[in-house]
Amino acid sequence: MTASPHADRHTLHAALQSGIALLQQNRFADAVRLADDLVAAHPDDPRSLDFASEAHLANDDPKQALELIGRAVAASGGALALELKRVQLLVRMRRRIEARTTIARLAATAAAGDPRVLWQLGTLLASCNDPAGALRLFERSHRVAGDVPRLLYDMATALFFTGRFDEAERNLETLLAQAPQAGHALYLRATLRRQTAEANHVEDLRTRLTAGFGDRAEEAACRYALAKELEDLGHHDDAFIALETAAACKRSTLQYDLTGEIATFDTIRASFTGDPAPSGAAGEGTVFIVGMPRSGTTLVERLLVNGANARSAGELLDFGTLLGDAVRHRLSDMPPGTDAAAAALTIDFAALGRDYLEGAAQMVDGHTRFIDKMPVNFMYCGMIRRALPGARIIHLVRDPLDSCHAVYKTLFFNAYHFSYRQEELADYFIAYRRLMQHWHAVMPGAILDVRYEDLVTDPEAQGRRIFDWCGWRWDAAALGNATTQTAFTTASAAQVREPVHTRSIGRARRHAAALQPLLSRLQAAGLVGDLPPP
Repeated sequence: MTASPHADRHTLHAALQSGIALLQQNRFADAVRLADDLVAAHPDDPRSLDFASEAHLANDDPKQALELIGRAVAASGGALALELKRVQLLVRMRRRIEARTTIARLAATAAAGDPRVLWQLGTLLASCNDPAGALRLFERSHRVAGDVPRLLYDMATALFFTGRFDEAERNLETLLAQAPQAGHALYLRATLRRQTAEANHVEDLRTRLTAGFGDRAEEAACRYALAKELEDLGHHDDAFIALETAAACKRSTLQYDLTGEIATFDTIRASFTGDPAPSGAAGEGTVFIVGMPRSGTTLVERLLVNGANARSAGELLDFGTLLGDAVRHRLSDMPPGTDAAAAALTIDFAALGRDYLEGAAQMVDGHTRFIDKMPVNFMYCGMIRRALPGARIIHLVRDPLDSCHAVYKTLFFNAYHFSYRQEELADYFIAYRRLMQHWHAVMPGAILDVRYEDLVTDPEAQGRRIFDWCGWRWDAAALGNATTQTAFTTASAAQVREPVHTRSIGRARRHAAALQPLLSRLQAAGLVGDLPPP
């Protein structure tokens, strides 16, 4: 006797509940086995296909997960929730052209009148390094949803990245009228421009701090805003006091141990001991700009975008992510206990390079010249040279004390957790410099060092040097200011649109006494000499 459809649905529901429990217990292989059985029994049921996609994704098989969620979309007749899952997976797998095409289709059809989904699609588009496109979707959502604080913040961020600072500030003021404790909005507002005696928010920020914050992270952001505005006004001692309080407040919200990161640097140095470059031109036209954050990387990016017809791919996580995936897969084929660094030496670097270029090219619409400005790619210089021997690596070098001070006074979004305690910042900087010295030693002539101080003092001479290194013809247009036609998805999005200036050179020395925990470590490492008395 054949089971009734009702009973069949009940059985499938029970099995799906069991599968969800397996995922919650991290029993991913068991979940995949159950999912595959359910798909075999219910090949056209969107629920079984959706669960199977989740199970395969949890079991580190995104390719199969994508195939399954595509089938689920088709079986459901284009259910919007499943379409969204699929586009999220496309973004995760760096299939950005397909993701953008799907986003455009959904925004024009199924999601056209749904402000929540338009907002979500805009967020996905922003992750594809398209803040201008994301802004258009945010604005459509806003026209229906109204002044939702978090949406206003996302709109302001997109406006910030595209250089539309006045509009961003208006959005933030509307937001803050509704959510006075939105500390990150206060910080973004402070970074939109240099504050002046005639136009600043210092008293407003102090009033909000007096009223108190229920969330330590939001309080920290407000304190960073106060420090930044006081510095703009030339109240340097008060600014640093506010900064120290802000950094301590932010650090208290983080669970972070620097030891593991420094150990990784040391392992890389011990493992990559020879010039790894194969012959070939893979990666030609690709420029990696590396170094510490706030060291001038975005200024070099601006030169190349303005004068070399190069496209910015933003701060891509791709190379490190793909490298990590390749190492994990290699380890699965090696004896238990094999060191990850040893496995890294045996991966298929040519395949790594191809995978990287495929995803990065989609970020810049297939343009033949592009820039990856992820600073922490300094960790991977040897791996980049092996995977992409035709690529160029440019390393920004800045005075150690100025470099660390610039990092210390910046509030980063979910990144650079070492930057909120002076001792940790110093130890990270020392490890970074040690690793860069190693790359220069084992790959002589493979990396171009550009000193920040030289770059801002004589941008044309350094620009010509950079262009020559890349093999590109110099164009004086490189020296122009950025326009709103170019997005810079970085914390430096406001500064990079200003004329080149030298006012940051030596700025940290006025705070040498307060920076003593940092300074003493840098001096002990031989990176900073004795400073002249103030």
